[in-house]
Amino acid sequence: MKSDRLLSILLLLQTRGRVPAHELADRLEVSVRTIYRDIEALSASGVPVYAERGRHGGIELLAGFRTDVTGLTADESRALFILAAQGAHAALGLDAALGSALRKVMAALPAPHRPAAEVTSRRILVDATRWKSGPQQAVDLEVLQDAVFADRRLRLRYRHSGDREPRTYTVDPYGLVAKAGVWYLVADRRGAPRLFRADRIRSARPLDEPVRRRPGVELADVWEVLRRQVEDRPEDGIDVTVRVRRARLDMFQRVMAAQLTELPDDDGESDWVTARLTFPVPRAVRQLLAFFDQVELLDPPEARAELLAAARSVTALYQEDPSTRD
Repeated sequence: MKSDRLLSILLLLQTRGRVPAHELADRLEVSVRTIYRDIEALSASGVPVYAERGRHGGIELLAGFRTDVTGLTADESRALFILAAQGAHAALGLDAALGSALRKVMAALPAPHRPAAEVTSRRILVDATRWKSGPQQAVDLEVLQDAVFADRRLRLRYRHSGDREPRTYTVDPYGLVAKAGVWYLVADRRGAPRLFRADRIRSARPLDEPVRRRPGVELADVWEVLRRQVEDRPEDGIDVTVRVRRARLDMFQRVMAAQLTELPDDDGESDWVTARLTFPVPRAVRQLLAFFDQVELLDPPEARAELLAAARSVTALYQEDPSTRD
């Protein structure tokens, strides 16, 4: 609706100051010509807005002009009080600030919308962490935040998965991303995008050098590239067939839900039921050892061999006398 668009333009200008017409058009998904028509409509309604042409031109409000109109609809008011990824605020030290901000928003809401927003905050909760994700190592994001906001390069000591010792990197940070309860530092290293899990950073030190980001590239752009690299990464997946003791079937389905590709065929009578699963790499079938003799891997042979090798390794470890070790 045009009225919503006019209000969006007004709030953007109030927040950002001078904004190029093409940027407003991109954000509001309209043409530049439409933006100029909207500016004329705002001016005609008494809003002191003007446009400056030229290389550094743009659309701007008269200095000092402010409006206390929130323009929030009922649905927008409710959306603000659904606190997604609450752990993110705590990790950034912003829990108190968030509470204060929401109280101010509540006070500024149109009176008819306040009850719905308050009920929403008590009835809807979004927890971005995964089930059974295990204890997470405490992450100190303060140094990373400081470098990101101060536009400084970072010297990291970072331990990769599978490495015993950390490596040293000098990186140019774009920002921080919270993905499913895990924090990542998004940065360039030697001009190439890199992703660093915050809980694997052993130390971080901002340098006196200014950050060297690629021109015109923003955090969202780099994250999109890195996200696609992870999601599109080719994997040597493996499909397996197992049989499960029916007494443990409920637990098996809960624990292995992400790997199940075909629900177990349970006739309600047999002691064993058959199920099919997919693992990203052959070595991952070792997860089935957690079920001891309650799950048997039937096929393929190479998956059975992988599981047998793992079982033999565990058996050899416990047959060894600990007192004879160095």
